[in-house]
Amino acid sequence: MSKIRAVNPKGMRDFGPSELAKRKYIFSTIQSVFEKYGFQPIETPVMENLETLTGKYGEEGDKLLFKVLNSGDYLKKADEKALSEKDSKALTASISEKGLRYDLTIPFARYVVQNQNDIAFPFRRYQIQPVWRADRPQRGRYREFYQCDADIVGSDSLLNEVELAQIYADVFEKLGLKTGILINNRKVLAGFAEVFGVADKLSEFTVILDKLDKIGKEKVANEWLEIGVNKLSEKLLELSDEIGNDAKLKFLKTLFVNSEIGQKGIEELEFLLEKDLPVKLSLTLARGLDYYTGTIFEVQSTEAKMGSIGGGGRYDNLTEIFGLKDMSGVGISFGVERIYDIMEELDLWPESILKNISTKILFINFGGAAESRAFSILQILRKKGIASEIYPSAEKFKKQMKYADQKGIPFVAFIGEKELEENTVGVKNMESGVQESYSPDALIELLS
Repeated sequence: MSKIRAVNPKGMRDFGPSELAKRKYIFSTIQSVFEKYGFQPIETPVMENLETLTGKYGEEGDKLLFKVLNSGDYLKKADEKALSEKDSKALTASISEKGLRYDLTIPFARYVVQNQNDIAFPFRRYQIQPVWRADRPQRGRYREFYQCDADIVGSDSLLNEVELAQIYADVFEKLGLKTGILINNRKVLAGFAEVFGVADKLSEFTVILDKLDKIGKEKVANEWLEIGVNKLSEKLLELSDEIGNDAKLKFLKTLFVNSEIGQKGIEELEFLLEKDLPVKLSLTLARGLDYYTGTIFEVQSTEAKMGSIGGGGRYDNLTEIFGLKDMSGVGISFGVERIYDIMEELDLWPESILKNISTKILFINFGGAAESRAFSILQILRKKGIASEIYPSAEKFKKQMKYADQKGIPFVAFIGEKELEENTVGVKNMESGVQESYSPDALIELLS
């Protein structure tokens, strides 16, 4: 039998105990804040019907969907013409009906429509699950990654946006991350498109603008020129992002004198900015997903060079594609993978996480009666909720001590002839090196 290389698919990773302890810390921190604001958890399947996913993320997003081949002989019902002509787009429709979820928002919209009769609206939901994108792997960008989402549906009140901004601030303060929370509004972007002469090409306009950080102002201007954007757009690209929120609002009011949708966007932005939130207005923030209709958010680290670590926005028509009208929603998402990478780079983990201690005490196995006594005490400790273990066999003492050291176990217990006679346990503190004898009750008190 030929050997198989032990490697992960590109953009997908394994996580060991230490990494999982750190990730659990991030998840639990985010979850605790979500629940403090009254959000409830849901979960949706790994796979969705392709018709549920396609057409919701723009052309670029559709290209990044992982398609799942139909079960059984998937070529039996394949479009023969598409197959012979190597037309992959047409062929996909006949051999793949499902895909891995691209984000948590579209599945959530589907969930709301399916369960609308059982949901109390406004519905405040959170969801912490992995998603998949066939993207080019690089630092901070993976093909499998977790999202932590919080959404409110069934209310068009801008107070929801205020609370979501507060959630961002609360979470990142608890994690010890210094961030900038950026906001803009899709109505403002629609106003730009209108004033710049491409009102009918809003999606193309925003997709290009969304690439500003990657390709720079000159290339954005050139790509805009190709779709017919007029020279007024130069005013936006020349506007310094460093000027204050008031100056940016003044710029918008001057530019949108004759744009009704642009003025509506200004009103919504002013409502948020009046609430003294820790947010900064960024007029070039686009968030290229087509389903956003109002406020959009993006969070960036101010200490590490990384892409966005959070994002979201208002979507007024998302459930309508599944047959449920007039169901406005707004949500945010945390990019856990990038948050993890930044905390790793800046060494922001609490000491308890760094130690990654699960087992508090290891009983050295000397075999025979000592093994039996150790095992009985072990059961008592576990009933008290104390994480403990015994080495499974009477191996060399040095080997057992090495195991305890490698796992970072803080205490090691010994039961020899003396301890058997006195009904005690010898305990070594692995950090200080001090060794003392304890009765079983005293041992419980020590470890508790």
